[in-house]
Amino acid sequence: MKKLACFIFIYFACSSSILAQTSGYSPSPENIQTREWFTNAKFGMFIHWGIFSIPGSGEWVMNNRNITVNNYSRLEKFFNPVNFNAHDWVSLAKASGMKYITLITRHHDGFSLWDTQYSDFNIMNTPYKKDIVKMIADECHKQGIKLFLYYSLLDWRRNDYSYWTGRTGQGTGRTERGNWNDYIQFMKNQLTELLTHYGKIDGIWFDGYWDQMDEETKDRKDNDVRIDWHTRELYDLIHTIQPQCMVGNNHHMTPLPGEDFQMFEQDVPGENTSGLSFQKISDLPLETCATLNNSWGFNLTDSAYKTPAQIVKLLVASAGNGGNLLLNIGPMPNGEIQPEFVSQLNWIGKWLKTYRESVYGTKGGYIKPQKWGCITQSGKKIYVHILQKDAGSIKLEKFPYRKVTKAYLLKDNASVKTVLKNNILEIPEQTVTPEDPDQVVVLEVA
Repeated sequence: MKKLACFIFIYFACSSSILAQTSGYSPSPENIQTREWFTNAKFGMFIHWGIFSIPGSGEWVMNNRNITVNNYSRLEKFFNPVNFNAHDWVSLAKASGMKYITLITRHHDGFSLWDTQYSDFNIMNTPYKKDIVKMIADECHKQGIKLFLYYSLLDWRRNDYSYWTGRTGQGTGRTERGNWNDYIQFMKNQLTELLTHYGKIDGIWFDGYWDQMDEETKDRKDNDVRIDWHTRELYDLIHTIQPQCMVGNNHHMTPLPGEDFQMFEQDVPGENTSGLSFQKISDLPLETCATLNNSWGFNLTDSAYKTPAQIVKLLVASAGNGGNLLLNIGPMPNGEIQPEFVSQLNWIGKWLKTYRESVYGTKGGYIKPQKWGCITQSGKKIYVHILQKDAGSIKLEKFPYRKVTKAYLLKDNASVKTVLKNNILEIPEQTVTPEDPDQVVVLEVA
């Protein structure tokens, strides 16, 4: 997931040559239904986990330390997550108020978490010898949690991936250049496995397109090398096997033809505080993906855990922009989820029991999120999320309704006195605390 800072300018410079609107693709009725469900779901769990978890230095450890393919492969013999329990992981997501899980099946290091016929570098050749994807899929289906599968387009291990033109993985010791079309076929084969062996899959979450961003990349060593990701072939394959399955690609650009949702990394849609989400908001369903600390994969030295107030802000600001929050955990290599993650997820689950109607099934507010907070809407109810301490009274300018028939706090139904004058609605100051970080004022309007 994490991108190197030097890529940011490359993203922006290359995108103008390959931006494409989502024309030429007509989603199936089943796909449209999934989009509607997704738009209402609002909250999901991202899981970054694999043999990259063993060194405890994040999911980019192979690239960042220039570990060769030969040396990195030895981690396979150490991966034995004896404390992994699919029921507990899915139950935690459910208790947290999450409606879907997006599971890493294969990250940039090429390790596959399922029993694949197309790579020996997989979970069945570890001491654990159990299909993680199957166990998670079975438990999701049992508990009524939708399942999305993350799949890396790039590979720091394989020779048939065009590593010599890629922007990462240059230090993994590969010297042989394989056939790019073989790599495309390899991905098709693996995606077919994932979409035919594990029941209903509601989304494929691609990442790594940015490694070969420009369709006409200049080789650093040789002459012109043309890179074709065959995205429409991959997307059409997915939609053919499972028509309801949504496709998203974390390329940080305007969505390409065949894509069904748009994601924003470490930022709510429309913001770019992390320098990775400068793309414009499309008409597709939207998703914020963010970490609970500063790392995607397990990191022994990262203790910067988000506070409940920060999690609430991410969730409601995403909803205020009409999007979902996909909140990440990076379990430990033994299969346990860090207690700090468990604690924060249980907290947000309890918070949602009180405030659920202001999040699930809502649409973005008539104004975008502000410094003081944001708005979500559902029918004739407007939910004003006041997140800023000492924000004073809130003034909603250009208020689009002629009358507020009722105003009250969602948590206890206490009446709130509002004043509507000259299309400006004023809400009196509310008390925001770390323990109660979102004062939700419900406006019933006419």
